[in-house]
Amino acid sequence: MPAATRTTIAGIAAEVGVSVPTVSKVLNGRPDVAPATRALVEESIARHGYQRREAKGKRRSAPRLVELVFHEYGAPWAVEIIRGVEAVAGPARVGVVLSELGGEHRPRQEWLDDVLARRPLGVILVLSDLGAEQRRQLETRSIPFVVVDTAGEPPPGVPTVGSANWNGGLVATRHLLGLGHRRVAVISGPSDVMCSRARIDGYRSAFDEAGVPFDPELVRYGDFFVGGGYRHGRELLTRPDRPTAIFAGSDFQALGVLRAARELGLRVPEDLSVVGYDDLPMTEWIGPALTTVRQPLLEMASTATRIVLSLAEGEQPSNLRIDLATELIVRESTSAPPSI
Repeated sequence: MPAATRTTIAGIAAEVGVSVPTVSKVLNGRPDVAPATRALVEESIARHGYQRREAKGKRRSAPRLVELVFHEYGAPWAVEIIRGVEAVAGPARVGVVLSELGGEHRPRQEWLDDVLARRPLGVILVLSDLGAEQRRQLETRSIPFVVVDTAGEPPPGVPTVGSANWNGGLVATRHLLGLGHRRVAVISGPSDVMCSRARIDGYRSAFDEAGVPFDPELVRYGDFFVGGGYRHGRELLTRPDRPTAIFAGSDFQALGVLRAARELGLRVPEDLSVVGYDDLPMTEWIGPALTTVRQPLLEMASTATRIVLSLAEGEQPSNLRIDLATELIVRESTSAPPSI
């Protein structure tokens, strides 16, 4: 019989030299346990491969929740993710708990303790990940998790849902090169985020494909927000050899570029072509309507929610890595370069 079946809470308590209620508090994420004691209990849990198994029907009687965790959600794309989660969770009568990590890509232990206390059906992490010890703590409580748009290389066995970021960078840059632009700049997201690097790789591949020299001086890493697009856009557009086109790694950064161009007296698309990324609802209503790469944010979130709810029911996904297709949406912010 496997060790995980033989091990009991009472056995862990006896080994560590604490009471059964103390072990139960650790399992449930209660804060009223001394850190040293908590560490000893967690070590014993890991050593024995203990995993909580709910009594039949007990978990269903508790509040049915999923945790939705953003590294930060001060942008409209986060609303699209929330809508996608609710599209699946709502009909399933599952509540959604929102958390924000203040820009960090890994939650603090205090957050995890709160999650363990709520005992959700599962956790959905957006542009975030867990440390090895945090993953193990969720696993021992039988709380599955899924990562949407992983910040780094996901560990083996962790389900992830994303989009074809490399292809998105490729088609955006291919479009601009096809219009005749040769000085094409890129403002991607943070350099420590995988989707940012993938979009840059696609951008570079388009130059290789077209046989056009690539200038590393035109590559910038932003923050996915308007301010980053504005700062980098203004710096690029005041260069003596300014680019004639900019591929922004998010629609919000594209808005920042448009503002920088406007302040510098540059017309879009007559003097400067701009491509965004995400295809947020407002992009077709701004002036000029934004050419952008459609990222299926709503579908990504819905897919992740279906996976985490299936995992909560004991089902295993057939595919641990899902990358949904991206699509170039051509509108009014791109045209052939000016004759200069």
